[in-house]
Amino acid sequence: MLNASGRRPRRALAAVAIASVMLAVSACGGGEESGTSSAGGDAGGAFPVSIKSALGTATIEKAPERIVTLGQGSAETAIALGHTPVGVEEYAWGSDDSGYLPWIKEAVEEKGDELPEQFAGGEQLDIEAITELAPDLILAPWSGITQKQYDVLKDIAPTVAYPDQAWSTDWDQQIEIVAKAVGEPEQADKLIADIKKQLADAAKTRPDYANYQFSYIYTSGPGTLGVFSSTEQRVEMVKSLGLKVDPVVDTFEETEGTDSSLIGLENADKLNDSDLLFTFYTDEKTRKEIEAQPLYAAMPAVKKGALVYSDDYSFVTASSMLNPLTVPYSIERYLPIIDKAIEKAGK
Repeated sequence: MLNASGRRPRRALAAVAIASVMLAVSACGGGEESGTSSAGGDAGGAFPVSIKSALGTATIEKAPERIVTLGQGSAETAIALGHTPVGVEEYAWGSDDSGYLPWIKEAVEEKGDELPEQFAGGEQLDIEAITELAPDLILAPWSGITQKQYDVLKDIAPTVAYPDQAWSTDWDQQIEIVAKAVGEPEQADKLIADIKKQLADAAKTRPDYANYQFSYIYTSGPGTLGVFSSTEQRVEMVKSLGLKVDPVVDTFEETEGTDSSLIGLENADKLNDSDLLFTFYTDEKTRKEIEAQPLYAAMPAVKKGALVYSDDYSFVTASSMLNPLTVPYSIERYLPIIDKAIEKAGK
C-alpha cells in the first residue's frame, strides 16, 4: 500500500517506494576504477564548496571520485554530469530483471562504466555497505534520511541532505544541488533547460491536452484517498505535458512533509471536476480492491475509465520524478496512456 507521499513511509517517505507503499541525458567518456568520470573541464576551481542542508552543512574539499547516492534522482543527475556513483540505494520495486532501474543501467552501460553497488536504504540503511564503498561524497538531497542517520554518514564522507524537509526538494533544485556538489554548477541550467524543452516539445504534439484537467491521487488502503499537490514532481511532469491541474487540488490542506493531502475517501466527490485521474497501484489485486469501493467507483473519471495508471513499475517510478534520465524514458511511455484515458473521458 501507499503512504501519504506515495513513497516509502516517512521514516523516510521514500520516493515512490510502492514496494512498501509506492512513487531524460547523455554522459560521455569511460569510467575510472573509482567508478566516476569527469564530464569535461576542470572542476578544481569549484572547490572547496559548502552546501547547507536541513540536517547539517557538507564541505567538499575537492572534486569527488567516489560518490554514493541515497533516495532518488541524485544518481541520475550525477550520471548525466559524467559521474557514475560507486553505490546507490536499491529500489527493487521499479527495477527490471537485472535488479537496476532500467534508465540507470542503460546510461551507465552506455558510458562503459561499472554498475554501482546497491545497498538497503530507508530505516534499514546499510551503513556498513556504504562504509565499505569508501565514498568521498554522499548525495541525498531528495531522500528521507533522518538526523540520526545523517550524523553517522557525515563521519564517513561529506553528506548533502535535503534543504528543507525530507522528500520535498524541487526537481530543479535537486539538479542544482548535485551539480554544485560535483563542482559543475554551471551545468545545472543546461540540464534543467533540456528537461523543460523535452517536455514542452512533447506538449506541442498534444495541444488538446490543454482542454483537460486532472488530479493525481493515491490510496494507502481501503477507505483512504490522497491527492498529490500541484507542485509535487509527478504532478509537475503531467502539467509540463500540457494538462491542467484541477483547481480544487490547491484547496486541500497539505499533510506535513508529504507534498500531498490525505482527504479521505468520503471526500472523493470533491474530485468530480477532474476529467482525468492519475494514480498507481502496488499490484492488480490492490487495484481491484480500491476500484471496487463505491465512493471511489462513483468518481466521474473512474466511471468513464479515464484513469491514467500503469502496471509497469519501472515506468511508474520514472514518471514520479523529473531528472535527466527519467524524463525521456517517461515521455514516450506516458503519451499513449494519457491519449487512451482522454478518449474515454469523452470531452
